[in-house]
Amino acid sequence: MEYRNRYEVDGIMIGRASIGYPWIFREIKHYVQTGELMPPPSTEERVAAARQHLQAAIRWKGGKLGILETRRHYANYFRGLPGVKEFRKELVTLEQEERILEVLHHIETRYAGFSWEAVALET
Repeated sequence: MEYRNRYEVDGIMIGRASIGYPWIFREIKHYVQTGELMPPPSTEERVAAARQHLQAAIRWKGGKLGILETRRHYANYFRGLPGVKEFRKELVTLEQEERILEVLHHIETRYAGFSWEAVALET
């Protein structure tokens, strides 16, 4: 809001901020409407987005290419989770959709209820 008011801009470019963090659009919309920050997405929301992304990529590009192209996004979905490196290593090396979905389930289970507010403050 500050930029809009100070510089009288009609819009902003988000670009790379949305890669691996699609929630930025709802957060910006909410802030513009209310002036308040939204809480960051939960672990469950992040895992659901990663699953949906993987499955859409597989439908669109096929199994092999869909899995390969989705790998680069996992770091962004889960950036800031303590100890997530072990899971991320698996996610970027696995080649079977079922195994990737299992790892995503493990992330969801292990980090259920994790407080993302502290992570959001660091970035």
